[in-house]
Amino acid sequence: MTFHDTAQMVMPARPDLAGRTQKGQLGEPPVRTDLRGAPRLLFSPARRRLIGLAAGLALGLGLARPGFGADGITVFAAASLKNAMDEIAAGFERETGHAATVSLAGSSALARQIRHGAPADILISANPDWMDALEREDLIDPASRFDLLTNSLVLVAHGRDAPPVRIAPGLDLAGLLGDGRLAMTLVDAVPAGIYGKAALEWLGAWKAVAPRAAQADNVRAALALVSSGEAPLGVVYATDAAADDNVTVVGTFPAGAHPPIVYPAAAVAASRNPLNRRFLAWLRGPAAKAAFERQGFVAAFE
Repeated sequence: MTFHDTAQMVMPARPDLAGRTQKGQLGEPPVRTDLRGAPRLLFSPARRRLIGLAAGLALGLGLARPGFGADGITVFAAASLKNAMDEIAAGFERETGHAATVSLAGSSALARQIRHGAPADILISANPDWMDALEREDLIDPASRFDLLTNSLVLVAHGRDAPPVRIAPGLDLAGLLGDGRLAMTLVDAVPAGIYGKAALEWLGAWKAVAPRAAQADNVRAALALVSSGEAPLGVVYATDAAADDNVTVVGTFPAGAHPPIVYPAAAVAASRNPLNRRFLAWLRGPAAKAAFERQGFVAAFE
């Protein structure tokens, strides 16, 4: 099993970070600037050369193409699925003898990578809109698509004993922040940020906190800001909050405060991997369902 986790941060309040163009196509990735304390992936020049050599060798052997054979499968999954996918990939390999390589990032980043020909076999998105966009461009197999999971949105605070907050219209979230920042994901591109902005607009708090939103590429990066104390509060998925002992869930946003949080799964149209159908069936099987439920997800299938 191999996992790649994107955890780069961006400066807040970028009104031009729309996920799509006016024609409904996927937009280009935004320019990103690291914030102090943000998690990041660092590679030395020597390691970059080695990675380049390995990539060239893989291309030469024909292994970098989607669905190169039945020895393994490459799954692009929303970063909020990390803990569950650790367990699911290990179980799939034990049961079938085939490795599941999982690449984790924000759903918008994964969709753009697929659009540009990344070697993925399966996509699990944290938002139906990104899957819809790929389906319109014939980049996923619509016959394979199904709703896999649902989730909820919570407000988290740094530390283990933060007092609860009543999540209701009129909440003075800006006052709770004091001089601090609100950790979120990209509000115009990443699903958790899109849901979060909708929920804050429902509260009537978005206008006041928007200039102080620290926007991350994915939920785990936003959670890390709160866990480390870089931000006093954050808006993340309930499942991510449950995975970190250094944060407290101080309130849960009502389901009606934002669009339903649904995770669709599908095979990538360009992939011809014979394991695709088997892996998608595995995701709906009892072992995977139990792994998702242990992380707080609710199955959207029966």
